[in-house]
Amino acid sequence: MTYFGKHALMAANRTKNGKVTIHDVARESGVSYSTVSRVLNGFAFVKEETRAKVLATADKLGYVANMQARSLAGGKTRIIGLVVPGLDNGYIGEIVRGIDEEIAKFNYDLMLYTTRRRVGSEAHYVKTISNGLTDGVILIVPLLDREYLNSLRDHNFPYVVVDQIDPQFHSSVVDSTNWQGAYDATSYLIGLGHRRIAFIKGLEPLQSAADRFAGYKAALADHDLYLDDTLVADGDFFNPSGYEAGRRLIERTPRPTAIFAANDLMALGAMQAIRERGLSIPEDISLVGFDDIPQSAMVHPQLTTVRQPLEQMGRIAVSLLVEQIEQTDSQERTPRRVTLATRLVERESCRSITVEDED
Repeated sequence: MTYFGKHALMAANRTKNGKVTIHDVARESGVSYSTVSRVLNGFAFVKEETRAKVLATADKLGYVANMQARSLAGGKTRIIGLVVPGLDNGYIGEIVRGIDEEIAKFNYDLMLYTTRRRVGSEAHYVKTISNGLTDGVILIVPLLDREYLNSLRDHNFPYVVVDQIDPQFHSSVVDSTNWQGAYDATSYLIGLGHRRIAFIKGLEPLQSAADRFAGYKAALADHDLYLDDTLVADGDFFNPSGYEAGRRLIERTPRPTAIFAANDLMALGAMQAIRERGLSIPEDISLVGFDDIPQSAMVHPQLTTVRQPLEQMGRIAVSLLVEQIEQTDSQERTPRRVTLATRLVERESCRSITVEDED
C-alpha cells in the first residue's frame, strides 16, 4: 500500500474534482486571498516568511495559475509573448538574453513562440498571444504583415518590434544603425586597399537587409568605386546561404579580395567555403560580418564584424513594452523608435593589400 501525506492526498483529491484554486492555497496556508494574490503576482510588500509559506503551499497543492481566466477578469497575466524566427543562432540568443534579464526586473515571465519563417505562422502566433494569454508581445525581426499589425492596434494591444521597421511607422521599434554600420565596414575595407569587395545580402523582406546593402553601395559610390553586380550574392541570414554564396564568389575571375556578409552567420558560412577551396583568411581573402554574435570571437581567425548592441536592444524592447502595458486604456500609445549605434570591431580576418595583390 502506498502512503500519501496529508498535502499530497488533498492535492490528489482536488485533481479529481477540479483544479486547485487560489482560495485553496489561501485556506491551506492560513493567510488571506489577497496576500496569496500578491505573492503569486510577484508584488514586493509581503513578509519573506509569509511569501515562502505561500509558495511552499502552492507547490504542495500543485497550484497552476489560470492566466487566461485572470486576464478575462480584468487583471494582468504578467506574461510577455515573444515571437522569434528560431533559437539556433547567437543573434537571437543575445537579444533574448537581454529580454529575459530585463523582464525579471518587472516581475514578468516569457511565453516563447518560434516561427521558423513558415508562411502564416507569425500571424497565427501573434493572434494567439494577443487573445488574453499575455499582456503584450515582442516581435524579433518579423516578416511584418500589415493586417495583423492593424489588428494589434485596433485592439490597443501592446507590442514592440525589434530590428525591423513598420512601413506605416505606427509601431514602437528598437533597431540599430544598419546603414551606417555597413557603410563603415565597406569603407574600412576600402581603406585597407580593397577594391573588389563582394557582398552577401540578407533576407530581402527585412529592412535591416536592405539598409546594409544600401550602406555598402553608398560607401563604394563615395569612394568612386564601381558596383559590380557579379560580386553581389543573395543570402537569407542563415549559415548555409553564406556558404553557397561564398563558394560562388570565390570562383569569380578575378576573385574578390574581400567579402562583406550582411550578418555573422553568413560570414561563418563563407569562411567554411573559403577554407574548403584551400584559401586562407586574411592572406588570400579578407572577411567581414555584421552583428558580433559570440561565435565571431571564437573562430580562427577571429571575425572582424559590425557590432549591434543586441542585448541592449532586448532590454529596451522590454522597457518600451512595459511602458505601454502600464498605460491606461484612455492614454494614447504613441509609437516610439529607439535606434542604437553600431560600431566596427576589428579582429583578425582582414588585412591591408597593395595594387599588386589586386592583380
